Amino acid sequence: MQDLQQTIQLVLDYIRGIWIRKRYLIICSWLICPIGFIYVASLPDVYESEAQVYVDTRSVIAPLLQGISLYNDPDSEVRMMAQTLKSRSNIEEIARESDLDITVTTDVQYEELIAELTDDIILDKTKRENIYTISYTHKNPQVARTVVQETLDVFVEGSLGGNRQDTATATRFIDEQIAEYEARLSEAEQQRAEFQRQHADILPMQGSFHTNMQNLMSELSDTKLTIREAQQKAATLRGKLTNNRKATDGLGVQSGTDAPVITTKYDQRILKLEENLDDLRIGYTDKHPDVIQTTNMLENLKKARQREIDAYLNQDDSDDAPLSQLNQDITLEISRLEGEIASLRVREEDYNLKIEDLRNKIDLVPQIEAEGIAKNRNYDIVKQKYEELLTRKEAADITKRAEITSDELQFRIIKPPLVPPEPTGPNRFIQYTGVLIVGFGLGVGLAFLMSQLTPILVRGHQLTALTGYPIWGAVTHLQIDQIKKTERFRVAVFVASTGAIIFVYAVLVAADVMNIDLLSKVIS
Repeated sequence: MQDLQQTIQLVLDYIRGIWIRKRYLIICSWLICPIGFIYVASLPDVYESEAQVYVDTRSVIAPLLQGISLYNDPDSEVRMMAQTLKSRSNIEEIARESDLDITVTTDVQYEELIAELTDDIILDKTKRENIYTISYTHKNPQVARTVVQETLDVFVEGSLGGNRQDTATATRFIDEQIAEYEARLSEAEQQRAEFQRQHADILPMQGSFHTNMQNLMSELSDTKLTIREAQQKAATLRGKLTNNRKATDGLGVQSGTDAPVITTKYDQRILKLEENLDDLRIGYTDKHPDVIQTTNMLENLKKARQREIDAYLNQDDSDDAPLSQLNQDITLEISRLEGEIASLRVREEDYNLKIEDLRNKIDLVPQIEAEGIAKNRNYDIVKQKYEELLTRKEAADITKRAEITSDELQFRIIKPPLVPPEPTGPNRFIQYTGVLIVGFGLGVGLAFLMSQLTPILVRGHQLTALTGYPIWGAVTHLQIDQIKKTERFRVAVFVASTGAIIFVYAVLVAADVMNIDLLSKVIS
């Protein structure tokens, strides 16, 4: 309780100090309030124009095109346009269409105009879904209405054309990417084909290197088996032919089951040439001159041998005619088998050369296979992206056709922009009140500060608190009547000063309420 009384007493002391220094309150109020009142009164009237629009984003075709086109959500399109409405390009378009750009002459003024429009144009979304409010304030009511109308047009046109513009941009971008990936795909195909041609022996079209080698070895084994089978057949036929001969004649026909069937003077030369031809083919190809010459000589000798055998078999012997015909057939079959064996030996040699070549390249297989896998991977990636782009191109075409045949957004103007008949600002009542509060508030603050810097003691307890000595009594001032008279005069001055300022405040507020331009009348 005692602390509360001390607090109340302290507050009262502060009030007494401010009251004693009330001349600072008078000075501040007369320095601030008249200037503030004049400034507020001189502010031009401003007019606010407002428009409300409802955006109907319900679309029947959107669910049907979901997943097969680039069809955007109309709600997102409207939200995006609302967020980008006050972009610089849109603000510049609004300034041009409203003829505000012709009111400035320098670049600095133009930048200030763009900044003011950006700050003053207000786009708000109401609590109801898809209802937008556009407002703008200007000292000219016609300009305010024009700016709101142009802003509304930009908002509507941007929302309607945004999706189509995005689709056109996407289509153009996809076409560029398709052309680029088509060139890359063609280049990748050429590189892969060239790589496969260079390493066809190591990277066959089907299977792997080791599979190719195993196939060659299997073919070689089959060829050797076929040679042995043909040799066995020829030996069997020679045995039959030998059994049909009983004696040796001038052509070297011998009897006995294990002796050769028929020998001629060409046999040894043919065998020798065949051995020479095999040796030549190891080091040279079939187009080498030595190989060609040896082959021709061998063919000629075989033809000569065959003619000699045919002449013998065709002898006119009535007793041995059936036997001669049989021997002739056997001989022809043996010749065919020998030719087949020679052909198979060439094939065998070719398989041996290919297998040996692959064995010499076996150390290069891992590196070449890795390069091949890398090229195939690059080709597959490029091909996949190319096919994806073709799919998206088709989706973009569907979207474009859908945009032509459908109208996904409907704008309904709830409140069109009108020319405001009365000013909407500034709110001079609040501003006058603010000036009054600031003027008197600064005066009170200055008086309090001076009372603390140069305190005046009004009670004995204050002197006791400062000096520590007790006060035994108080003596009345000898000129107390004069002091009271002076104080009454000061109070009268304070009341008159404060009353005058409040009176001016009241007149200004009344004039503002009645929409009277008091400052113009005073000046005139």
